[in-house]
Amino acid sequence: MHEGEFRRVLVVDAGDNVGTLIDDRTDLLAHSGGPVEAGVPYGHKIALQDIACGGEVIKYGVTIGTATKPIAAGAHVHVHNVSELDE
Repeated sequence: MHEGEFRRVLVVDAGDNVGTLIDDRTDLLAHSGGPVEAGVPYGHKIALQDIACGGEVIKYGVTIGTATKPIAAGAHVHVHNVSELDE
């Protein structure tokens, strides 16, 4: 990784606590400058802040799921740590 290289994340709403990675260049996140969990693929979500077990996962300004275990900022947010909302 070269100085000044960051991984970019798409954040749709100011209230979102997850964002979508839009490249796979490095392990640093441009949004906050914090580290990104290694191996998170392009197009997947990461936590923008710590999310407690049972906490809401928010994307597009709406709750899209609930954390099934604590999720650290920069961690992969996917089916292994989020349950979908019941319709």
